[in-house]
Amino acid sequence: MNSQTIGFTPAVELAELIRTKKISPVEYMRALLARIAELEPKVNAFAYLAADRAMNDAKKAETMLMSGGRIGRLHGVPVTIKDLSITKDMPTQHGSKIFAGDQPTSDAPLVQRLRDEGAIIVGKTTVPELGWTGVSHSPLTGITSNPWMLGYNAGASSAGAGAAAAAGYGPLHQGSDGAGSIRMPAHFSGVFGLKPSFGRVPNYPVPEGDMTAHYGPITRTVTDSALMLEVMAGPHCLDHTSLEAEPANYIDRLRDGVKGRRIAYSPNLGFARVDPEVAELVKAAVARFMELGAIVEEVPTPWAKDGPELIRFFWSAHLTGLAQYLPKWEAEMDPGLVACIKHSENVSVARYQQMRKRKMVYVANIHRWFQDWNFLLTPSASVAAFPAEKLMPDHWPTHPWDWIMWAEFSYPFNMSWNPAASVPCGFTPAGLPVGLQIVGKRFDDLGVLQAAAAFEQLQPWADKRPRL
Repeated sequence: MNSQTIGFTPAVELAELIRTKKISPVEYMRALLARIAELEPKVNAFAYLAADRAMNDAKKAETMLMSGGRIGRLHGVPVTIKDLSITKDMPTQHGSKIFAGDQPTSDAPLVQRLRDEGAIIVGKTTVPELGWTGVSHSPLTGITSNPWMLGYNAGASSAGAGAAAAAGYGPLHQGSDGAGSIRMPAHFSGVFGLKPSFGRVPNYPVPEGDMTAHYGPITRTVTDSALMLEVMAGPHCLDHTSLEAEPANYIDRLRDGVKGRRIAYSPNLGFARVDPEVAELVKAAVARFMELGAIVEEVPTPWAKDGPELIRFFWSAHLTGLAQYLPKWEAEMDPGLVACIKHSENVSVARYQQMRKRKMVYVANIHRWFQDWNFLLTPSASVAAFPAEKLMPDHWPTHPWDWIMWAEFSYPFNMSWNPAASVPCGFTPAGLPVGLQIVGKRFDDLGVLQAAAAFEQLQPWADKRPRL
């Protein structure tokens, strides 16, 4: 292995190579950091790179390996943490000058669980300011580039996580998803992203936003995501919203396939605008599920019509808590975030409660509809990557803050808590990746992983790498 290939080694394979002493954690980390140093000025996936600490941790991992100490499932395997999750030994800055240099005193539960299994945290990956948008830039860290086309959107808010996975910065990258923020980076950057059922992976501090934030993996392979989810999942006392169930044995059941499963397909949820080059690739990917023995039908989604009004209300309303920072920081904040905050500054509690009641009906209708289907297939997003300094592609309508116009497929399942994944399904004529979204019934994280693994086996993607 060398610095050009080592960062693409799957975690499952790498962990075995380290465990059997066929590769040194120190040699691996040295090669990986060399790759990151070479490419990072172009990609800009890190808000904070902990290279010295990572090397020290690799040396400790090697010593433990040689001395016969406890070897966890991720012993010596590198991982990155999104700059919205707290870390006790690295700053958590939220992509904002407001929190530049902010140093938490504890780890988020998912961070501690990764460490407990021997993972080495290489650094914190970039996010748009306070995770507010699906575009990969922030006032603090600038543009995070799509490795497939530098200067273009890598997706967000898990911007650096998706870019790092695509660029070969190691196999495991933690993301979070409040309206598509795992699935959009996976779509734009040509990697696999899983938003598990709400509460599957606990978090602390428990975020605001009416319980829509999900935590999960961004990887190059489905198996790696299954492994990472097994490590991060399970109840935790600091997160009262975490699911009681312990994580399933996802890896051992990945190959069960989708034969006989009932799969619904919606190209636009009945209202969404989708670029033709995206629609064509997604439709072709949907057809492949019939080759896998699934029963696939294009069907209406009548519950979807209320989504646009709901998301635009709640997305802005939940950001009004940031209005306290405007008097001091407005000039140094993302203008789109400022516009989004101000949009709902006069929303009353009564209006919020009225809309929340509508949201609960919307969510119930989604789950009622899913009684007839194992999975729903849609585009992961409506567009391929576009210049990252813009909220919208040039051929789409402009708006001060409404990036959601091209992301109508993801947020419904943040509200409803269903598991959903984005799998790479092809490239546009310009060479930009496109993702297919697979949505499952609530709690059926295993089913979504199985469907993704079946598609991956039929149409692999992990061998496709950007030319950096």
